[in-house]
Amino acid sequence: MSVFRIFSILLMSAVLALPVAMAEEMQMKPVMNKTNIMQESSMQGGSIQRGSMQGESIQRGSMQGGSIQRGSMQGGSMQGGSMQGGSMQGGSMQGGDAPANARSSDYSDGYEYRHMAGWEDTDEIVFGKLIADQMEHRSNNHGSNSLRWDVQGWRGTDYNKLWMKFEGDHELSTRVGSLELQTLYSHAVSAFWDVQIGARYDQSYGVGANNHRIFAVLGLQGLAPYWFDLEPALFVSDKGDVSARMTGTYDLLFTQRLILQPRLEINVALADVPQFGVGKGVNDMQLGLRLRYEITREFAPYVGIAQQQKFGTTANLARTAGVAVNNVSLMAGLRWWF
Repeated sequence: MSVFRIFSILLMSAVLALPVAMAEEMQMKPVMNKTNIMQESSMQGGSIQRGSMQGESIQRGSMQGGSIQRGSMQGGSMQGGSMQGGSMQGGSMQGGDAPANARSSDYSDGYEYRHMAGWEDTDEIVFGKLIADQMEHRSNNHGSNSLRWDVQGWRGTDYNKLWMKFEGDHELSTRVGSLELQTLYSHAVSAFWDVQIGARYDQSYGVGANNHRIFAVLGLQGLAPYWFDLEPALFVSDKGDVSARMTGTYDLLFTQRLILQPRLEINVALADVPQFGVGKGVNDMQLGLRLRYEITREFAPYVGIAQQQKFGTTANLARTAGVAVNNVSLMAGLRWWF
């Protein structure tokens, strides 16, 4: 047999025997799986011994100085292990007494509020306002031109205020006019409404005798839904005459400075009071439109138009006195507040 044939047979035998040897070597090696024990591996200076990854206990393993003993990784209890010096042993999550170092229920942690002068309770701060909603000159299509004013002022807290209202008319040529002053106690009954109770003083002056009367007042003042400012009020005079008034306004903003304000006022009486030109039923209705430009929020010149219509017995009394029943006025004025 030649040397070449002998070499070929030996090489083929080696190639065939190689897979068998590799298979035997693989069977001799242990299989690594999740149940193998990890020993002598340190975690920040502490050892984990004889602990399996799942279901096995971890003993004598320290984590930053706190030991975890007899605690399984899943579903097991943690006993005797400290976390930053605080032990967790058999304590329930709810119920029981709070620890000595627990936070207070109001989150103050024992800190006592040192009241700042004037700011103890913001709803008890006293402040005030004075506003001239109407201060205008009227050019009337009947009768003399006139001046008209409607001023309100108040001072108090969010809940309790002293409220004053002053309004009137004065004819420039005849010097005939009327004025009304209300002094009220105003108490907030909701976020947007005040109940007002107090007294009202009326006086008419001019040619002939001057007349005056006093009323008890019960009313409301506030902001209705959709931003309507309303002032309904009931009046009882010192003679027992009962009357009522409803006033409403609405601000329609064309821009942040240019604002149109419609205003409606209706007066009703339950008895005739001829000396004041008041008849039973609906006395009059006043409708006005005022367009103002707020140079600042506190200072706004305006122009407008208004119509006043008298009804029923009140209209008859006006005709007898030579006063117009229906009057249209052009207005120019100034609205201000501080």
